[in-house]
Amino acid sequence: MTPARPGRRRFLKIAGVTVVVAGGGWGANFLSVYSGHQMSNVGSLKFRNRLRVPELLDPEPSEDGRKQYTLKLAQGTSELLPGKKTETWGANGSYLAPTIRARRGDKVSMAVHNGLPDATSIHWHGMHLPAAMDGGPHQMIERDGTWKPKWTVHQPACTLWYHPHPHGSTADHVYRGIAGMIILDDEHSKGAPLPSDYGVDDVPLVIQDKNFHGDGSLDFGESSFRDTIAGMDPLGILGDTIIVNGTYDPYFRVTTKRVRLRLLNGSNARVYRLGFPDDRTFHLVAAENGLLRRPRPMTRLQIGPGERAEIVVEFKPGEEAVLRSFSPALGIGFPTDRFHGGDDTFDIVALRAAKTLRPSPALPTRFAGAPAPIKVPDNAKVRKFHFVGTQINDKSMDMNRVDEVVPAGATEIWEIDRGDGTLHSFHVHGATFNVLDAGGEEPPEEARGPKDTVYLPEAGKVRLAVKFDTLTDDKVPYMYHCHVLRHEDDGMMGQFLVVPPDQVDSAPRTIEDSHGGGHH
Repeated sequence: MTPARPGRRRFLKIAGVTVVVAGGGWGANFLSVYSGHQMSNVGSLKFRNRLRVPELLDPEPSEDGRKQYTLKLAQGTSELLPGKKTETWGANGSYLAPTIRARRGDKVSMAVHNGLPDATSIHWHGMHLPAAMDGGPHQMIERDGTWKPKWTVHQPACTLWYHPHPHGSTADHVYRGIAGMIILDDEHSKGAPLPSDYGVDDVPLVIQDKNFHGDGSLDFGESSFRDTIAGMDPLGILGDTIIVNGTYDPYFRVTTKRVRLRLLNGSNARVYRLGFPDDRTFHLVAAENGLLRRPRPMTRLQIGPGERAEIVVEFKPGEEAVLRSFSPALGIGFPTDRFHGGDDTFDIVALRAAKTLRPSPALPTRFAGAPAPIKVPDNAKVRKFHFVGTQINDKSMDMNRVDEVVPAGATEIWEIDRGDGTLHSFHVHGATFNVLDAGGEEPPEEARGPKDTVYLPEAGKVRLAVKFDTLTDDKVPYMYHCHVLRHEDDGMMGQFLVVPPDQVDSAPRTIEDSHGGGHH
């Protein structure tokens, strides 16, 4: 018998790395797919469209002193690309949602009417509030139904956001367009020397990536057959077109010396590394859950899915500066880095300064009222979470299972171990955390928080000091999950109860859920 001839091998040098690929067909497909997954719009935009600024939603008067806000979810048609119509979803409009502004101490109530064709939910991402008001998958709003949560704001000034959170279809609902900012003020923020005129020198930027068909309709395809053959891990949608506040090819007219940009990564999976081509210094003044103790000078800022940041940028009269996303430092390695957007560059928005600029207050050296670092007690409980594929601790999400029970008001250490070579981002509901260390190294001060969402590097563990609220409920849980929305939908989520300390052992480990069942 003639022995079989060994398969031919090809040696490819890609990005400085020599790899061996078997079989000419597979190798050619891999090379084609790999080459086609480097995206950029740099040099292709003209910055022709004035940036839309989401309207501020005015509260309605109430006899009991509450601020009442009404959100009407509906499908509609938007012109996201010039001259083309796109079917979209929005709140109080055809795309995105209005900005909600409230102050610490306010009693707020919401009326969220679902005029969409599907049941959905609205999660107040980063808000500290009762679990039954959180808007996770246990608080579904049926078609033509209205949900009326209420709570008292008791957080420091910060930038939060809200978006759908139905189990199994969050990615789809967010991608269609429902997302809005929440700005919280407190007794310190009003007098802080920071730009604060909404839409003028205090500007929200909801950054999203989309794919479109030729007719302007949204492309929901996540990967092709060729991508699968090439070994791409499922991440969800990585778009080749950037939309900011629902605006394609946007510019913003700067009229003041300094501008505060409230940055929200509202994408399903993409990581952005923001800065300016001229490497100008800007100052980070706030993370997700509050002001930093002092402004931090930077030239690059990376934000993963669901993360927010506030930066202050200084301008000279008549100049134009382009906010760009440079190739993010994903830390995953070849070839997954490219497949997950690690080689992509995108211009985000042009900032055009008027010939005459109004003066702005100088940035202070420290911010009054900034949250203090979270102090971890010596006997703090340590909880460990292993992220692999779309499971946490070898389990997929089960709507009826309680994964953790936390004593109210506790400060704990949560260790998140990313055990695979794909992109993950971690978010915990109803709590604030500081990043203690990542891969055994203490992060720079500006990366510690206060936060509620964090991108997970590949190497080693991320340890978080998590401070839980004192609000309790032994029947309704909060969520923790990967904020790569495809992963969340596929089951990379768990849930926890917050109960009085003396009820931790007796609290139930199952949930009676009216919307039924485990992962679907």
